[in-house]
Amino acid sequence: MKEEFRARMLRIYFGESDKWKGKALHEAIVTKCQELNMAGAIVYRGIEGYGTSTRIRHPSPWTFSRDMPVMLSIIDREEQIDRLIPHLDTMVEEGLIAMSQVEVIRYSRDPGKMPQEH
Repeated sequence: MKEEFRARMLRIYFGESDKWKGKALHEAIVTKCQELNMAGAIVYRGIEGYGTSTRIRHPSPWTFSRDMPVMLSIIDREEQIDRLIPHLDTMVEEGLIAMSQVEVIRYSRDPGKMPQEH
């Protein structure tokens, strides 16, 4: 089955060592997305980058870095993204959130398993 619709893409950038209530921030955000019945979330671990601290985060042959850059990508309908933002306001202490309107084509094998309209 093929479904086409307009949605919003959210990309959240922060450091791998960032936490929320003792849990890795990326895990906490993915858990919150699942609780809110978001369409999906994907976490990417970067190999190098910097953010608001301007400290470049990259692996070194002399140390094993546990603070690599992380990007979390979420795509869902605008109403769902709007429900998530207040939670991110409290969870993300330092980072960057980029939002954009996107055209989505979603393919599904089983129409009965398609997420419901929110």
